[in-house]
Amino acid sequence: MKKTGNTVLFDAPVIIRASAAVAGQKESEGPLGERFDQVEPDAYFGEKTWEQAESAMLLRSLELACDKAGLPLERLDYLLSGDLQNQCAGAAYALRNTGRPYFGLYGACSTMAESLSLGAILLASGCAETCAALTSSHYCTAERQYRFPLSYGGVRTPTAQWTVTGAGAFILSKQGSGPHITAATTGIIVDAGVKDMTNMGAAMAPAAYDTLKKHFEDTGRGPEYYDLIVTGDLGHIGHAAVCELFQRDGVELGKRYDDCGRMIFDRERQDVHGGGSGAGCSASVLAGHLMKLMEAGELRRLLFAATGALMSPTASMQGQSIPGICHAVSIEMEDAL
Repeated sequence: MKKTGNTVLFDAPVIIRASAAVAGQKESEGPLGERFDQVEPDAYFGEKTWEQAESAMLLRSLELACDKAGLPLERLDYLLSGDLQNQCAGAAYALRNTGRPYFGLYGACSTMAESLSLGAILLASGCAETCAALTSSHYCTAERQYRFPLSYGGVRTPTAQWTVTGAGAFILSKQGSGPHITAATTGIIVDAGVKDMTNMGAAMAPAAYDTLKKHFEDTGRGPEYYDLIVTGDLGHIGHAAVCELFQRDGVELGKRYDDCGRMIFDRERQDVHGGGSGAGCSASVLAGHLMKLMEAGELRRLLFAATGALMSPTASMQGQSIPGICHAVSIEMEDAL
């Protein structure tokens, strides 16, 4: 591998050997409902609390991905995971009995791209032969931590997004077949001064613009190189903001650009206001829908750019603005290399 600017280019194969997506009932009722590997209608996933439910969901996605890869969990060299709960407790409790080396990551809703990037670097460096990258979010755990207990019945603003109950897991390997990770662009923290925690799209859009622009500059590729460029989870408002920022540069992203927060729900029919959000939003859309498109040959070159709001309830109550981050991963089919 070699580094140019903020981007690592992988010469040796870093293969997505398998992926799996688990989602909740509301997500199954959206446009991508049939694209998830498993749907759980019980918000508790058979557990006693929502936090335990998220851990159970995350572990299910990992086990499904291992089964699809034909690789026992014990064969994984590293696990890279995180979530939105304080101290990444969802991932820690999910993976505590696996006995595998574990990196706990916090990139907020950018964690899926962060874990894929770091997993690819581990493989390319020769430190690992296989690893798993995974993350999750749960509507009820996120609402309790970041906003209001559900029993309050708080009114959601028009810009608010709906936290996805979902998880995505990927098995990365040096061997096997599947889409290749060919580049990873690490984002910088961008703070646009937005303080409204109910408008995450506006807070994260400048970070997405910055990372995508750097990716194009570092690689010498234009947006037209990719069949699809997808951010997550800016929702409808953030998606429009990214389009406008590129238009100021004279660049039209057009129909090749979409956002996971726009794709996972039907905005009008499901009353999600600004769209979907949460670390599990982009993770489940990528592991479920987008990977299936690549396997079917409908996508050959994909740029996945997950976004995150690096905030906390305490910082917001103290009047702090919301920093944003975005990491981008280039995923290509072998025949497109």
